[in-house]
Amino acid sequence: MSDSKKRRMSMLDNLAQGAAGAPPSMMSNNRALRSARDAVDGHRIWELDPDQIIDDRAADRMDPQDVADLRASIEAVGQTVPILVRRDPSDPERYLLVYGRRRLEAVRGSDHVTKIRAMIASMDDSAAIRAQASENTARRELSFIERAMFARQLIESGFGSQAQIADILNVTKSAISMALTIVRNVGPDLALAIGPAHGTGRPRWEALATALAEAGADRRELVELAAKVRAQTDPDVADPSVAAFDAVTRRLRKMTTLPRTASGNSSTLTINGRPVGKVVRTKTGVRLEIRTEDMKFAEWLQSEAAGAIEELHARWQKRG
Repeated sequence: MSDSKKRRMSMLDNLAQGAAGAPPSMMSNNRALRSARDAVDGHRIWELDPDQIIDDRAADRMDPQDVADLRASIEAVGQTVPILVRRDPSDPERYLLVYGRRRLEAVRGSDHVTKIRAMIASMDDSAAIRAQASENTARRELSFIERAMFARQLIESGFGSQAQIADILNVTKSAISMALTIVRNVGPDLALAIGPAHGTGRPRWEALATALAEAGADRRELVELAAKVRAQTDPDVADPSVAAFDAVTRRLRKMTTLPRTASGNSSTLTINGRPVGKVVRTKTGVRLEIRTEDMKFAEWLQSEAAGAIEELHARWQKRG
């Protein structure tokens, strides 16, 4: 086997091994990359016309980096890492992008490079989604809100159930359910305006969703605030999306009391996707808080609470 062929065969292997030493939660994602490697046609690298490639995937990055530097690099030294595509089942002359969006955009915007280097894999929709999510995880972990928005797009596209999406993203079904609730309550427009906010986890996004419901804030004003802060923040000094998240948080704190969740000792309660209260773990037990304007429901809940607690305790004992 020639050295060049060996190099071609190892490209996807290198991606799959890029997270060596990573926690076990990432290893199943790496298996998806190995499956993609095994599906590549003869491990050959093709020169394709960018116009032949369709990118109709759910977006997994909320803040893709500017492709200008990448385009300049490709024009200067060539495209060193190929993209991965699969054949379009409805059109043999076209391909569907699996991953490599920024490289594809860079070549499409170039006046000097007319072909894009690609590997062609035989895979179905599910395998393509797994490879897309896994390749991104190997490069950089998706933030909480990026995962949540990705899950929302997959659900809305009819890709599969919450359990199937949880398997792809290597999280629990309950984590997907909670993420979808938070995206719905924050609003996709505001989430996109804020951006990925790496390092800002579920508790802070959950608290933001609760504060939005309590304050009844004008979403358009908050979207404009987030966009303004991101535009004015120097990325060499701070993460613009984190700055936008903090700015929205401060604005909401002026309107209401934003739940403090840094300790991780509280969780939000929802009814029909709307936050109505929280469960707080204290040093001596658990405190349950529910807000409702329906006094009949409040009276019924009060009368049924003792029995509900007995039932929950019995279920807990049954679980051992």
